[in-house]
Amino acid sequence: MRYIGKKLITMLVTVLIVTLLVFFAFRVIPGDPAVQMLGIKATPEKVERLREQLGLNRPLIIRYLEWLKDFFFGDMGRSYTYGSSVKEMLGSKIPITVALTVISFVFVVAFAIPLGIYAAKHEDKWYSHALDTVNQIMMSIPPFFIGMLLTYLFGVVLRWFTPGGYVSYRDSFISFIAYLIFPALAIALPKAAMTNKLLKSSVLKESKLDYVRTAYSRGNSTNEVLYKHVLKNAMIPVITFLGMTLADIVAGSIIVEQVFSIPGLGRLLITSISNRDYPVAQAIIAIIACIVIVINFLVDVLYKLIDPRIS
Repeated sequence: MRYIGKKLITMLVTVLIVTLLVFFAFRVIPGDPAVQMLGIKATPEKVERLREQLGLNRPLIIRYLEWLKDFFFGDMGRSYTYGSSVKEMLGSKIPITVALTVISFVFVVAFAIPLGIYAAKHEDKWYSHALDTVNQIMMSIPPFFIGMLLTYLFGVVLRWFTPGGYVSYRDSFISFIAYLIFPALAIALPKAAMTNKLLKSSVLKESKLDYVRTAYSRGNSTNEVLYKHVLKNAMIPVITFLGMTLADIVAGSIIVEQVFSIPGLGRLLITSISNRDYPVAQAIIAIIACIVIVINFLVDVLYKLIDPRIS
């Protein structure tokens, strides 16, 4: 419990620091939201009046504390650009990004775990070395570029899907999931390659330890040693890495949403930053940051449960 308590305190402090940085970062970006809303031809009096209405003239620390209190109670303010509730705007975008994240993570696990085990079992075979080469290539290509390649190959050449032809989950859930498959692949492939490589290395490292030789000496087959003994220990660093991978997927979906014209949190974030729509932009970044921090906290707790030696 002491370990979890320390991690919980660390998580809360990190959330506080991140929200502070997010709030103040948008205050040093060049550009005045009031001018953005009224236009460059607005008189100084109108600009000043709007700044007063928006509370932009108050001390930064007071504005931050009020925003932090409202944020944790679910009140994220109103959009400068659309005048709508930020909470309502994000409510329609979050399911899209969550679905993309879940599908991407499923692909990572589905590709990396079986292939990593298979490559470790056949480390001396040519196809294991070929897989290592493919992993190196996948790890070196950023997700947005993979997304562009997938769009060209499967969207333009093969016409398996219509680029930009997004279908809302409210209209057709099946079509919605189908459209997310290629964006999810773009996000998942580099992460799957990294996980695959880590799992193979971890399995090979465990396979050289004394307890494995002891297991073989007792008459266990290769599969029995692998699945009953080696994998249990080899998966510990992989599970930790998968937790960090999930956090990376949440953050990495922002750019891929742009490539595939997916109206999720990432696309809204970029639009909000361009429009100086601070309430929307800072709410999205704070939410994504909090999700990443919570995931890392859960990974630390899971790591402790798997390996009680961690203190």
